[in-house]
Amino acid sequence: MVHIVISIIIMTARRVTANLPGGLLDTARKITGKGITETIVEGLQEIRRRRFYERALALQGKLRLRVDVEAVRGRRRR
Repeated sequence: MVHIVISIIIMTARRVTANLPGGLLDTARKITGKGITETIVEGLQEIRRRRFYERALALQGKLRLRVDVEAVRGRRRR
């Protein structure tokens, strides 16, 4: 029997008015090759990604993990 899982992501949109530096927005649009909304969304996603990465780096050296790489890979020990 095959089970199919379908994920539905419901994205709520918010209409905002923002005063943005025109030169910065134009440069960002040229870099992304996208429209205004898509460029701003990409920038916001980048901020979220960067913060996640910074928090992960802050944990460096604070977690002790014991992972048996061979077992994870499904290999037998010799």
